Amino acid sequence: MISSNTLITLLVFAALFLVFVIIGFKAANWRKGDMNILHEWALSGNKIGTFLMWFLVGADIYTAYTFIAVPSGVFAKGSIFFFAVPYVMATFGIAMVVMPSLWKVSKDKGYVTAVDFVKDKFNSKTLAILIALTGIVAELPYIALQIVGMKAVLQVMLLPFGDVKTISETALIISFVILAVFTYWSGIRGAVLTAVMKDVIILITVIVIIIFVPLAYGGFSHAFAVAGHIGAGKKPPADYATLPPVLVNAYISLFILSALALYLYPHAINGVLSAKSAKSVRLSTALLPIYGIGLAFLALFGILVYAVPAALKTVGGNGTLVVPALIQSTMPSWFTGFAFLGIFIGGLVPAAIMAISQANLLTRNIIKEFKPDLTPEAETKIAKWSSVIFKFLALGFVFLVPETYSIQLQLLGGILIVQTLPPIFIGLYTKWLDKNALIAGWLVGTVSGIYFVLRANAGHPIVTTFMKTPYGLLYVALVALILNLAVTILWSIIAGAFKKPAIR
Repeated sequence: MISSNTLITLLVFAALFLVFVIIGFKAANWRKGDMNILHEWALSGNKIGTFLMWFLVGADIYTAYTFIAVPSGVFAKGSIFFFAVPYVMATFGIAMVVMPSLWKVSKDKGYVTAVDFVKDKFNSKTLAILIALTGIVAELPYIALQIVGMKAVLQVMLLPFGDVKTISETALIISFVILAVFTYWSGIRGAVLTAVMKDVIILITVIVIIIFVPLAYGGFSHAFAVAGHIGAGKKPPADYATLPPVLVNAYISLFILSALALYLYPHAINGVLSAKSAKSVRLSTALLPIYGIGLAFLALFGILVYAVPAALKTVGGNGTLVVPALIQSTMPSWFTGFAFLGIFIGGLVPAAIMAISQANLLTRNIIKEFKPDLTPEAETKIAKWSSVIFKFLALGFVFLVPETYSIQLQLLGGILIVQTLPPIFIGLYTKWLDKNALIAGWLVGTVSGIYFVLRANAGHPIVTTFMKTPYGLLYVALVALILNLAVTILWSIIAGAFKKPAIR
């Protein structure tokens, strides 16, 4: 028999989910524009101000990566996964420098994607298509990570029903169908307004948990003591309080390369290009460190769970259940339903933004290259249907990575997307790079990155994105990007030497 607490949790979750869906569909009429035009459907006609930009870009940061993957990584492996805290702080500095410039040039030239800029800057269809394909593929594991997070919530919430696997998978598919429909209908407007709801719920949840659980369960000192005792018995041992010297370079390379990668992702760029002004971009970015503080607390959930025996029992060996189990074991049932909904739509909203950005790249930067006479209406319709397809393609990536190590899904995408740094970030500030050099550098960086990951995992499911080097363990993205830059710069120097001087 299902307990009254479970029913209350489900009712609160279902009621709030209904509100979420209504907001998603009604959003099409917010600051209404012609939804048959890609610029309106994908970028809201550049009508998003500072406050909503803060929520929209925050939705790109507060994803399942934040409240499922990071605590899961900390729970399983310890202090190495606190890299997420300096990473988000560093990435805001990068965004403050680069994103207003990208917004301005995109607004002046009518660009919808960063690839529009790359094509125009370097006059290369081949380079543009390769960068577009990289963005599309890199987003797939990131969307898959959102699915892992949503699945974790359903697994914990539906545990009393017995056949959790079948029920949770059915609920997940239904939720994604609803998401696909309202994304098709409302575009980025639906993501913007539902992001406000999502972020408010998540921020309230973080504040409540981080205050209540330490007070009720012996404080952080007790949690770290229990975690240290259990971690010492793991194979290999996990260190929660300090960073082992052998992992220092891994930690540094993780946070630096992750910081460089975030605003190269198409969904982050898509969010920025939706702003109404460069000032809105700067002001909203200046406010984003508030989210970074929340992420630091969420990372600590991976430690706090060790202080709550009931939560630890629910988690078992599946680290993705850390946050849902911690909430369910310590909070009243109504608040559990409230918090679960926040985490659940915290996967849905970013998945919508990511799929929209993929659809933009496919339609505008690949299909349109081969069919330049595509009408604006046809272009938008292809993008809408593509956004639906990409959501479900991402499901395949869920099976590549064991759930406890789901953070590797985001790190896999990071290895790929950071290879677009030379043409996008560096390309904003110089015309010196040669287009063929950029293609060669991209190829070397991408192929080497994939090779190093496969080699590190030796044909097994992906549980690591580190590689052994003479300098210790390093995040594969760093080595691949260094190779990319070396080829790009050397080739550009050689190409420049052989260029004929312009006739005056």
